[in-house]
Amino acid sequence: MTAFGPSLWSSLVTERPDDIHVVLVTAPDPETARLLVRRLVEARLVACGNVLPGVTSIYRWEGEVQEDSEVLVVLKAPARVLPALVRRVREEHPYDVPEVIALPVAGGLDAYLSWVVAECGPAPRKEP
Repeated sequence: MTAFGPSLWSSLVTERPDDIHVVLVTAPDPETARLLVRRLVEARLVACGNVLPGVTSIYRWEGEVQEDSEVLVVLKAPARVLPALVRRVREEHPYDVPEVIALPVAGGLDAYLSWVVAECGPAPRKEP
């Protein structure tokens, strides 16, 4: 399987840098999911993440149909951080090929979308 490198991901992201995306990631258990979300928020790669336990995933892996309990993580981030976000998930995730799917947001409450943009990327400078 070909790895999604930053250059390939960047070529797929054609939206404006501040367009918001919902990013879906599955994890093997709630603790792994919670830790991943916390690290992504602390690194300012996502504004927030929701950890949703109780997901049953059925998929084909290495020629066999598998069925596993997983946790779904729903992340919110602007397009400009997606390459770094995908890279970080890839580095920290326990799966060989983690699910990382970014879906563009068509609209929403302006104040919320602005908050997502403000919380991602470099920390805002504090005025003296």
